[in-house]
Amino acid sequence: MKVVDSLDRPMKALRISVTDRCNFRCPYCMPRDKFGADFQFLERKEILTFEEIIRLAGVFVSAGVVKIRLTGGEPLLRHGLPSLVQGLARIPGLQEITLTTNGSLLVDQAEALFKAGLHRLTVSLDSLDPQRFRDLSDATTPLERVLEGLEAAGAAGFRNIKLNCVLKRGVNEADILPLAAFARDKGHSLRFIEFMDVGTGNGWRMDTVVPAREVRALISAQWPLEELHAAEPNCVAQHYRYLDGQGVLGLIASVTEPFCKGCDRARLSAAGALYTCLFASEGMDLKGPLRSGLTDEGLLALIAERWRIRNDRYSELRTEGTAVRPRVEMFHIGG
Repeated sequence: MKVVDSLDRPMKALRISVTDRCNFRCPYCMPRDKFGADFQFLERKEILTFEEIIRLAGVFVSAGVVKIRLTGGEPLLRHGLPSLVQGLARIPGLQEITLTTNGSLLVDQAEALFKAGLHRLTVSLDSLDPQRFRDLSDATTPLERVLEGLEAAGAAGFRNIKLNCVLKRGVNEADILPLAAFARDKGHSLRFIEFMDVGTGNGWRMDTVVPAREVRALISAQWPLEELHAAEPNCVAQHYRYLDGQGVLGLIASVTEPFCKGCDRARLSAAGALYTCLFASEGMDLKGPLRSGLTDEGLLALIAERWRIRNDRYSELRTEGTAVRPRVEMFHIGG
């Protein structure tokens, strides 16, 4: 079944949050002053089991999804994650399983994830300066542990590892060139992401955004670039190739150059709710119907009906100055 929304956008990608917990407190996602020691995260019984995730994933694939990305929170905090990957890998028609992580636990899990059938890894890395990394992650995990995790992932067999850096004005612009040099040297694909107004507590303002065009100009002055046409029309990143042949750069300009018209992503929260936009204010419960015995056909009908009425285009509305609504926290729906 091919399902399209009210703006003729298909559903091809699904992001699954396997936990709302994280061992980092990055200020653009889970600032400690709002999500401290007394914050109430989901209880175990409220989170989808692996069996429930696999079943729902199969229903989403029957609705057109071909790519699944596991996220959190920090997904590697979920015990036994390789077994979930194995289960997802058995779903007929699913073409790709990827995972986004802060990298702090990769040293111990990279090999098991690769053997389980995970296709690709994306590691969040906002700075190569040890102190700035500590400030940005607001955690005790040192930068070296993440770098060791990247090495372990390469040794396990992962290729074309992606690095994600969220840029914030006055915070980590100094890391742009060092991160580009690091990625070029290590053979990783680097993506810079504009700071977005996700959730409710990250203090976003337009003047804190470092526009993608500024990043492109800075890097191109050091290492000339040429634009690559996206392999897929719904790709969210602008891709560039270094003219010297040493890698690829991605820029995600979700604030200054919104790409809502090509968005094909659905999001499944750890609590089993379907969200149709990163900036959604509420989701549709699937856990309740699932646990009450609804058939796969019934679940498919619910998902398809919700997607067909989808009209989300928050980033475009923000640009137009008309986006005003409460937003769910990013760690609930996986970014």
